[in-house]
Amino acid sequence: CVLFVLLPELPSLDAVTNYQPKIPLRSYTADLHLIGEFGEEHRDFVPIEKIPKSLTNAILSIEDERFYDHGGVDFIGVVRAAFSNLTGGRRQGASTITMQVARNFFLTREFSLNRKLREMILANRIENALSKDKILELYMNQIYLGQRSHGFSSASQIYLGKNLNKISIAEAALLAGIPQNPARHNPAVNFERAKQRQILVLKSMLRNK
Repeated sequence: CVLFVLLPELPSLDAVTNYQPKIPLRSYTADLHLIGEFGEEHRDFVPIEKIPKSLTNAILSIEDERFYDHGGVDFIGVVRAAFSNLTGGRRQGASTITMQVARNFFLTREFSLNRKLREMILANRIENALSKDKILELYMNQIYLGQRSHGFSSASQIYLGKNLNKISIAEAALLAGIPQNPARHNPAVNFERAKQRQILVLKSMLRNK
């Protein structure tokens, strides 16, 4: 009954199936040095095949280690997160990368059962419409990471001062720790918390190696 109410209200998937990232207008000197950037968002689109494997591994290990095994909603992850939270273990969320893509493109961050159900339905629809690699590519380029940066390429420039293809494993872990809470884990504002999160990501990478 709830599904029959929610389904007609769900948005079209055009925003993800025909993704058009907002790239800021940039001005360069004759020898290609950047002299100015204009736009509300910092973003550089990077195809999934050019994203460092270390960053992909870091993101999957801390955000959604079963990404390539579930259909958008990780029910095993939901049970595991609930058990960990109830027994006083490390607090875990149950939002998959696909669910985060659904939320970032179509929904608000308001916490309600209605929004969570819409998020789960949209995640399933996105999984049916796009490949896993394409979904991960959307996530990597769209996610907000603080300091007006959207996507990991922009965050790498802002926080590390280097192109994404030049980052180390430790730096990949630092960036991968930001999405859970860009304000709390922002290395420009809360460096110590960012380092703590980085260590957690590195441990997760070792555990899933």
